[in-house]
Amino acid sequence: MKYKIDVVRIRENSITLNGWVIGKKPESRAAFRVLDEGKKPVKFRHVSTRRDDVSQIYYKKVYDRDFGFDIQFPYERGRSYWLLIKCDGKVARIKYNEKLIEKRSSVAHKRLEKIHDLMNMETVRVAVEFGKKHGLKALFLKSKHKLQGLDNDYDYKEWYDLTKPDEEELRRQRQEKFPCSPLFSIVIPAYKTPEKYLREMMDSILAQTYGNWEVCVADGSPKGEGDRVRRVMEWYAKQDSRFRYVNLGGNRGIAGNTNAAIEMAGGEYIILADHDDTLPEHALYEVAAAVNAHPECDLFYSDEDKLDMDGGALFDPHFKPDFNPDLLTSVNYICHLLTVKRELLERAGGFKQEFDGAQDYDFIFRCTEAAKGIWHIPKVLYHWRCHQGSTASNPESKLYAFEAGSRAIMAHYERCGIDVQKVEKGVDYGIYHTFFKIKGEPLVSVIIPNKDHAKDLDLCVRSILKRASYKNLEFVIVENNSTEQETFSYYKAIQEEFPQVRIVTWEREFNYSAINNFGASFAEGEYLLFLNNDTEIIEPRLFEELLGFCQREDVGAVGARLLYQDDTIQHAGVVVGFGGIAGHTFIGLHQAENSYFHRAMCAQDYSAVTAACMMTKKSVFEKAGGFTEELAVAFNDIDYCMKIRSMGLLVVYAPYALMYHYESKSRGLEDTPEKVARFNREIAVFARRWPDILANGDPYYNPNLTLRKSNFALRDLLKEKIGEPYKLEVKL
Repeated sequence: MKYKIDVVRIRENSITLNGWVIGKKPESRAAFRVLDEGKKPVKFRHVSTRRDDVSQIYYKKVYDRDFGFDIQFPYERGRSYWLLIKCDGKVARIKYNEKLIEKRSSVAHKRLEKIHDLMNMETVRVAVEFGKKHGLKALFLKSKHKLQGLDNDYDYKEWYDLTKPDEEELRRQRQEKFPCSPLFSIVIPAYKTPEKYLREMMDSILAQTYGNWEVCVADGSPKGEGDRVRRVMEWYAKQDSRFRYVNLGGNRGIAGNTNAAIEMAGGEYIILADHDDTLPEHALYEVAAAVNAHPECDLFYSDEDKLDMDGGALFDPHFKPDFNPDLLTSVNYICHLLTVKRELLERAGGFKQEFDGAQDYDFIFRCTEAAKGIWHIPKVLYHWRCHQGSTASNPESKLYAFEAGSRAIMAHYERCGIDVQKVEKGVDYGIYHTFFKIKGEPLVSVIIPNKDHAKDLDLCVRSILKRASYKNLEFVIVENNSTEQETFSYYKAIQEEFPQVRIVTWEREFNYSAINNFGASFAEGEYLLFLNNDTEIIEPRLFEELLGFCQREDVGAVGARLLYQDDTIQHAGVVVGFGGIAGHTFIGLHQAENSYFHRAMCAQDYSAVTAACMMTKKSVFEKAGGFTEELAVAFNDIDYCMKIRSMGLLVVYAPYALMYHYESKSRGLEDTPEKVARFNREIAVFARRWPDILANGDPYYNPNLTLRKSNFALRDLLKEKIGEPYKLEVKL
C-alpha cells in the first residue's frame, strides 16, 4: 500500500484531508475509518476523486478508478484523532491534532515537504526523464529553483488574505450607488452537478456586495439525475426571485446548455460561470465599477485562481495581461470571469456546438473580434474549482478539446484574413503554436554592428547561412572602429566567400542607435533583422517564425527567444518597469523549465523586445524615424518598440524563433564614471519620452506581480504597494 495526504486543513469545527491511496494492483480497494482519543469511531464524509496522475505513475497506465479521496470529519480543538487507511490487508494510522497540523504547516515543514516531494516516486520519475532529456545541469537548476522557492516570496493564501477587501470595504461596497447599475445575468449551464458545489456557487452569488443581478441556470442533466439540481434551484428561487432555473429535459452539449441559459437572461450584461465554481463577494461590484469607469468597453475579464475540491483552499492564481491578441491565439488566457455586453453577444453570436470542448475559446475569439472595447480587471474575481493534487492528469483523454481549440484558432485567423499553414500543439496541451504562411520570398536584410570579435561574427553569420531554412537573405555588417588587422582580413574573406555579405564602415564615435540607422540605410530588404554579433542560430525556422508575424499589417516588430550558453533564458520579452525602467522576462530560467503559465513558450504581445534579435518592416522603421540617437547605448530598442506601439502596431515575442546570445562580448561593462553618467542620462531621456507607461504600468504585465524579479512572482507587499504601478523618480 502507498498513500499520501496532500492537504490538511482545519475549517471551523472540522478537519478536511485530501490525498490518495493505492494497493499492489489497480483493483485494490481502500477502506477508511476515523477514531477519536478514546478509539471510538467518528462519523466522517468521504468523497472519492479521480487521480489519473497517480494511476499513470504507479501503474504505468490510466485506469478508470478513483484513487483519490476527500475526507471531512468533526473536530474539537485540543483533542486528537486518527485516520486509518486499510488496503491489501495493511493499515496505516495517521494522527491529527491542532499542534501537529500547525507544525506541519510551518515554514520549516514546507521546506521539508519540498524535499520530500523531490524524493517521492512521481518526482523521481519526472526528474530522471528531465535529466535524460535536458542534462544534469538543467536538472540541478530546476531542483535548486524548487527548493529555494524562487517562484514566489509569498504563499498565495497569505498574499490573498492580505489583499482581499476587508469587512469595512465590503460594507462600503454594499452601500455604494453607481451612476449606472446594469442588470448582470449570470448564466450557468448545469449537468449532473454535485449538490454541495451547486449550493456553494449559489451562496457565493447571494453574498455579492453588488445586488442588481439574476442567475439563469439551464440544466441538461438526464431524466432522474437532474432532480438534485432542480431541488437546489427551486429552494433558492423560493428564497430569492433573482434565481431562475429551467430543466432542458436532456443534454444539449456544453454549447447548447449555455445557449439555453443565455436565452433566459434579461440583463444588459451576460456573465459566464460554471456550475461548480465560486465568486468572491466583491466580484460583481468590481465588474459594475469597471462598466461605469469604461462605458466604451463591451467586454470585461478578470484574473482568477483555483479552488480545491472542498472549497477550503485557493491556489495557482492567474494574473493576466491586458488584452493580448497574440497570447490569446497561444492559449485561452481570458477564460474567467468573462462579462459580455448583450449587444456584443448578439453581434458575435452564441456558443457553437461544433467547438464543444473549446466552445468558450471560440466564443471569446468572436467576441474580441467584434468588441468595441476590451477591459481587463486586474483582480481575482473567480475561483475555479479543481483538485490541488492533480495537474494535467491524462491530457490525452481530452484530446478532442485541444483539437477543438486548434480549430477555433484557425477559424479566428480565417475571419481575420490571416493566412496560416497549421496550428499545432505547443509546449503542452492547451498551448498552441501557429505556423503562418509566408507571402512570397521577401528579402531580409540582417544588420550586424561589429567591432573586432571576428570569430564571434563568423559564428553568427555561418550559423545562419548553414542552418537557416530561409535563404533570401543579405548581411549588412557595420564596421565600427575595429583595431585588429585580423578583423579586416576576415571582412575581405567573408565577402569573397559569400556575395550576400557586405561591409559598410561607420567612422564616428560609438552610438548603437546611429550605427544601426546607418546600416539600415544600406539595406535593400523589405524586412530588417537587427542582430548582435554574439549570437548563434538554434532553430532553422528562425526567419519563418519571425516573418510569419512581421508580415501581418498589425505588427511592427518581432523579437526572438534568446538563450545563454548554458541554455537558460536571456530574453523572452521585455516588461517596462522591471528594475525601474525595463528588463527581460524569465532571466536565468532553464529553457526546459515551466515558466509562469508557460508564458516563455507562448507567442504574445509585449511592450518591447530586445534588438539583439529583432525583425521589423523597413517601411515601419523609416516611418518611426529609426532608433533614437539620443539613446546611444541603453533603451534604444525599448524606445523603438514604444514608438511602434504609439503608431498603433503590435510588438510580438516569437518563442519558437530561437538563438543563443552570448551577450556583451563586444562591449565593456558600465563600470567607469563616464559610462555610469551616460547610462543615468539615458534613463532620464527614456523617462522623459515615455512617462505614461512608467507611471501607469506596463499593460502587458499585471500590477499584482513583482517588478523586482523577472519570474512573474507575487508582488512584495512590504516593498511594493499593490494596485499602484511602479513610479520612477528621475531628475530631468
